[in-house]
Amino acid sequence: MAMRIGGSRRKTRHKLLKPHNRKGKISITKYLQKFSEGDKVQLLAEPAVQKGMYFPRYHGKSGVVVGKQGECYKVMIKDSGKEKVMIVHPVHLKALSVKNS
Repeated sequence: MAMRIGGSRRKTRHKLLKPHNRKGKISITKYLQKFSEGDKVQLLAEPAVQKGMYFPRYHGKSGVVVGKQGECYKVMIKDSGKEKVMIVHPVHLKALSVKNS
């Protein structure tokens, strides 16, 4: 059987590229974000931090926080009809605002 060459960041040159205005030091508030169960979040990878990063296929997906594991959060997303739980560091999460209309 043939072995797959490369790791989890293979073929992600453009997906894990920071926009020019986000380059530089990472804000400490991104590390110390707090979420509670039921919060809606979006998965946006911070390429400078590999700890707690999810597989790049799920970049840009949104989900719901279902729990906490250590300093990371468990986020439930839908992937082609299946519900999956990802363990993600808060630096890779962005809170989604919910409009009441």
